[in-house]
Amino acid sequence: MGDYESLISTTDAELLKRAWRIEKAAPEILQFEAALVQRSREQIQLMEETVEESMTSGIDPLTVSLYQMDLDRTLFLLRSYLRIRLQKIEKYMVHIHKTTELWNRLSKQEQKFAKRCITDLEEHFEKSVLSKLPDRYKSSLKQSVISEDDDMVPEPQLDTYVICRTKRSLGALQLDNSGVEDPVDLDPDDLYAVRYNSIKSLVYSGQIDLV
Repeated sequence: MGDYESLISTTDAELLKRAWRIEKAAPEILQFEAALVQRSREQIQLMEETVEESMTSGIDPLTVSLYQMDLDRTLFLLRSYLRIRLQKIEKYMVHIHKTTELWNRLSKQEQKFAKRCITDLEEHFEKSVLSKLPDRYKSSLKQSVISEDDDMVPEPQLDTYVICRTKRSLGALQLDNSGVEDPVDLDPDDLYAVRYNSIKSLVYSGQIDLV
């Protein structure tokens, strides 16, 4: 990769695009990109000021249009990234809340959102359904009092297949958790369909991208 391509791939716009793409493809919620989101918000504010100043200072309309396109793209990526995370929180709120590792991946605002969703859901279930059921079925987490696990709590399917690629050779990887299949060499920039659970640690560390 040339110096220019290397620079482009590490700009905040590209990092935000990558974070959005990986969050969208991953079945579970990932670590909130706090620093990147903050920088993106600051850049959006700066771009909005630049567009406004350009429109009133007689700058070529084509240049203003290019500024606006950059602004629109960054806004879309940031909003989409945050929206995907909120959708995952709504779907898996209880599972995330009771799993410390997942809970710590949320921003403070996301944690407040999750707590509010859980409270609202519990109140709704209690008023509409649970209050009318026998005591043994009054849990919103278990089918009955004899259930050992919270079998009514949705969890992400980590064994689902995802499309991934790596930018550099990672050597032979054991993609089969059972150890039955032979290790696989993932060639840089080639696409592979693998179970998310077998590569999630490499996704966390940024060594593998989801597409």
